[in-house]
Amino acid sequence: MALDLLAKRRAERLQGVKLPETLNRRTVLVRNLLDAAAAHVREHYSTVRMSAKTGRPATDSRYPALAAALGDRAAATLTPLEVERALAKLATERAWANATVNRHKAFLSLAYRIGIENSQVQHNPVRAVRQRREDNGRIRFLSPEDEARLRSVIRQGCPEHEPELDLALNTGLRQGNQYGLQWPDVDFERRQVAVARTKNGQAHYAPLNQAAIEALLRLKALAGGSPWVIVNAADGKGRYRGLPRRKPRSWFEPAVAKAGLGQFPWHCLRHTFASRLVMAGVDIRTVAELMGHRTLAMTMRYAHLAPRHRLDAVERLASFAGVQTGTRTGTGAVGDAEAEAGGSEQVVAIQ
Repeated sequence: MALDLLAKRRAERLQGVKLPETLNRRTVLVRNLLDAAAAHVREHYSTVRMSAKTGRPATDSRYPALAAALGDRAAATLTPLEVERALAKLATERAWANATVNRHKAFLSLAYRIGIENSQVQHNPVRAVRQRREDNGRIRFLSPEDEARLRSVIRQGCPEHEPELDLALNTGLRQGNQYGLQWPDVDFERRQVAVARTKNGQAHYAPLNQAAIEALLRLKALAGGSPWVIVNAADGKGRYRGLPRRKPRSWFEPAVAKAGLGQFPWHCLRHTFASRLVMAGVDIRTVAELMGHRTLAMTMRYAHLAPRHRLDAVERLASFAGVQTGTRTGTGAVGDAEAEAGGSEQVVAIQ
């Protein structure tokens, strides 16, 4: 059979018949696509993809789970149903929220999109998988009482981290952007920090108030000669000095728990920044610019964060209301004229 096949192939070659392109192509695994996606994220979207131990770019946090679940599969044969089942299994085993599932789905879809651009696969099965509904209805932010308790805990247990809290509360920077800052990004003269790449892929310039300036000066004293604004503390042998902090989890989450704040992740400090601007009467468009949002729709989700201030706003309508049950009320020129005329009829005039 092998000799017959060889003879047939030789005859086809003499006739100019070519082998199908897919026959000579190496099988592309899902892992290969994920590798390309991780490199793309580091290059175009990431701001702090740095390892705290090595100082080199770290692997995207979504990569390990997807590689373990689907990495050895042939990319071209993966179906939407298999993708959905794999994500559902990961969500069950790791207790993922719907938002986490959607972020992993987006990363896998990005991997396939890059694979299509590189002619490694023909279609993207992830596009047929439904997006899970995320619950964004409740947004937490620090009340003055909450902040006082949190600061008290930080000052007692880890006072060197308080400038990081101050910087977050007064700039609204995302965690990745803040912990990826380097000193060339900070302009004390213009009182602003530059974020080269934000979540939406655009540059953002965050103004610095006096509290943020003071926090940066404290961080500069701690950083020594490091180019990073926020650096890892050295251990007993001085290792890792000058490397950027990857995440504040090691100190922030214990402080939150000790302060009794319940479920309060770092991103809620950004919500606090936005809500305080709204409560201070800053207009939505300015808040959107300070947050680095591309559309006002992103900022409108903070409108409900200040119910007391919204109530105060509608209470101002009482000054225009001239209707009172069982009483004679007049406002404006008409009401004044009727009052002077001393008419006996009840007059209601609203201008």
